[in-house]
Amino acid sequence: MAESEEELRSLITKVKEVSAKAGLQLNIKKTKIMATRPIDNWQIERENVEAVTDFIFLGAKITADADCSQEIRRRLLLGRRAMANLDKIVKSRDITLAMKVHIVKAMVFPIVTYGCESWTIRKAERRKIDAFELWCWRKILRVPWTARRSNQSILQHQSSKASIFLRSAFLMVQLSHP
Repeated sequence: MAESEEELRSLITKVKEVSAKAGLQLNIKKTKIMATRPIDNWQIERENVEAVTDFIFLGAKITADADCSQEIRRRLLLGRRAMANLDKIVKSRDITLAMKVHIVKAMVFPIVTYGCESWTIRKAERRKIDAFELWCWRKILRVPWTARRSNQSILQHQSSKASIFLRSAFLMVQLSHP
């Protein structure tokens, strides 16, 4: 991270020098930069460097405007896919409820919460996260939507079996104004 264009140039040249000492070569054509303000034509060694508005770093989407709503939506979709992959386990009557809860906590919730420390969660995203959590618990408990059970009854039933994982994972994230 750099505060100015000059600092960014010096960082890139430093990376280039250090990598050359290790026998590696920096490919400027594959190098991309992201800035909080628009950059038109940025060059290093007479080669254009592509400026991007977002990129995926270590599995998390980073955007120039620091909007996390797309990343949260993407993570929730990945969690739904992981939950769908566990469909046989969730529907099995041979596996206890406690074991199903452990499996979902180990295989679904980490996918959803990966990188949540850097998110800024608004009320709309909080509702989507809570809805996903309730969807998971209803799926584990095999409660159809036609049963007309309240969310509170699902959470009370589940809290006796296991602590609410997603809420505790997001407690450290500061809520921003809507």
